[in-house]
Amino acid sequence: MDKLKIRGGQRLQGTLDVAGAKNAALPELCAALLSADPVTLANVPRLQDVSTMLKLIRNMGVTAEHHEDGRVTLDAGALNNPEAPYELVKTMRASVLALGPLLARFGHAKVSLPGGCAIGSRPVDQHIKGLQAMGAEISVEHGYMLASLPAGRTRLKGAHITTDMVTVTGTENFMMAAALAEGETVLENAAQEPEIGDLAEMLIKMGAKIEGHGTRRIRIQGVERLHGCEHQVVADRIEAGTFLCAVAATGGDVVLRHGRADHLEVVIEKLRDAGATIEAGDGFIRVQSEGRLKAQSFRTTEYPGFPTDMQAQFMALNCISQGASKVTETIFENRFMHVNELVRLGAHIQIDGKVSVIEGVEKLSGAIVMATDLRASASLVIAGLVAEGETIVDRIYHLDRGYDRMELKLRGLGADIERVK
Repeated sequence: MDKLKIRGGQRLQGTLDVAGAKNAALPELCAALLSADPVTLANVPRLQDVSTMLKLIRNMGVTAEHHEDGRVTLDAGALNNPEAPYELVKTMRASVLALGPLLARFGHAKVSLPGGCAIGSRPVDQHIKGLQAMGAEISVEHGYMLASLPAGRTRLKGAHITTDMVTVTGTENFMMAAALAEGETVLENAAQEPEIGDLAEMLIKMGAKIEGHGTRRIRIQGVERLHGCEHQVVADRIEAGTFLCAVAATGGDVVLRHGRADHLEVVIEKLRDAGATIEAGDGFIRVQSEGRLKAQSFRTTEYPGFPTDMQAQFMALNCISQGASKVTETIFENRFMHVNELVRLGAHIQIDGKVSVIEGVEKLSGAIVMATDLRASASLVIAGLVAEGETIVDRIYHLDRGYDRMELKLRGLGADIERVK
């Protein structure tokens, strides 16, 4: 099992390219299932979750090739096995995104209940209720969602869907299914993340009729068929935010090419309040930092609020900042598992339910720590970059699920970091 060995204390300097967004690439790979024509996606990151999704759709009969330049070509014209087996999706919750496209195009699907990081409950009941409102018959048996259309129906039907909570994957699933449904579908309480908008733009290129993406209400007029398209995956705002926090913590001067500051406004505002200098323009974000920053309190909420996927990384920054801070996690109930590992490095953190109270310290000390989930892994890397001595981050397969060769990018900026077997 691979580990990362980090020797802290190096300032980060230089330029790096932000990869395509994992949370856009995965639903867009599933969107290719909606058409029998070829689809080409550019800027697809090389991640474990992407490899798993490609293996999954190949198992369905789809031709899929990931090229060295980041393009993926897909042809679902010969898809003959609309099933997502547990063996292929047990490590990835995004498997549920295959349900809507398969059901919409073929009228039936068998999809395993998803896996992924153990950061808390991510119920699929919202997906099931929404697709049932569109006329699907769905049961859960032996760990699988079995979905089909009623006898005599060949297409899903448009519906007015209001979810009990904001759900990103639910919004994506309904939007893809509704693109081929009969009539109009209205999604209330829809997620507003940039990845939702990027998926909508891809579907529109395929011939879908979608309005309102990026707002709480999305309207979709169903069409009989979708055609192929070429689409570039939007830049990963969480990868960009992670590197912003890394530079802010270690000090230095780094330009993130392809970074979208408009997708990170709340995080950037907090970093500026902490004392980092950040400027942004068309296709770049530059971050500069000098000395200890000021600790910042924040509360995670749905987009456009502070993202839960940036909570752990910003907490690592708070650990070595001046003053006390309070971090409140409102999205996932188990997303403080990195706290015990940060404490092993010398951080002062107390947890009370959904709230962590951090007392900043002047320095951290290297130690052996264990990654517990994807974003926790990133927080431990940031802490290791500023800790005195050597830090070993174990179980980095979590990191590989969401970051495209992070250690190579950090080494290119001057970090003393290597992957070891």
